Amino acid sequence: MRYDCLIIDDEKLLADSTAEYFGLFGVSAAAVYGADECREFLKDNAAELLLLDINLGDGDGFALCKELRAATDAPILFISARSSDDDKIIALNIGGDDYIQKPYSLGVLLAKVKAVLKRYSRSSGAEYDDGRLYIDADKKLVTVDGASVKLTALEFRLLRYLVDNDGKVVSKSDIFKNVWEDRFTGDGTLNVHIRRLREAIEPDPNAPEYIVTVWGDGYKFTGRKK
Repeated sequence: MRYDCLIIDDEKLLADSTAEYFGLFGVSAAAVYGADECREFLKDNAAELLLLDINLGDGDGFALCKELRAATDAPILFISARSSDDDKIIALNIGGDDYIQKPYSLGVLLAKVKAVLKRYSRSSGAEYDDGRLYIDADKKLVTVDGASVKLTALEFRLLRYLVDNDGKVVSKSDIFKNVWEDRFTGDGTLNVHIRRLREAIEPDPNAPEYIVTVWGDGYKFTGRKK
């Protein structure tokens, strides 16, 4: 069976109430309560989005994320009572798409999940190819010199937004509005994603040619002529 959202959280009451609340508003959701249950669930089911708690009774959410990321490109949103910036950076670096602090409002979380599902399901229809960097938006495929590049769903959307505005300076506020679709994302989160994109596609991430910082204004994608 395919669900919109899978909630992986060892707080059973919270996970069940969140899944039930989502269902009332048209988002099909299932809940499991540990890493092993998640693995078993995904053998016979699928989910468009994963809500993953960092602290699981039978494992570590970070380790499970790495395992899941090797098998799926579905967006993974971390949920945690921990507020450390180090945790947030680790979550993004291992393939998470966002970090949501507990306790959370069910209404706010539902809006976030719906926004991510909407973004993820959009048909793109654009393509970029300069002979070195190739982007197939429909297949969500990125290659560099013929080798496939693994990006998270959010990293791919960020790259697409920059490419769609090739040659134009896009402000951070534009990126937050059009890629994250909310106002709660900070500069630190954006900086982490920009750095990861540069590490993935730039010949030299420390001297970027594709994703250029325009100090005081934002970022600009500078495409090459094939």
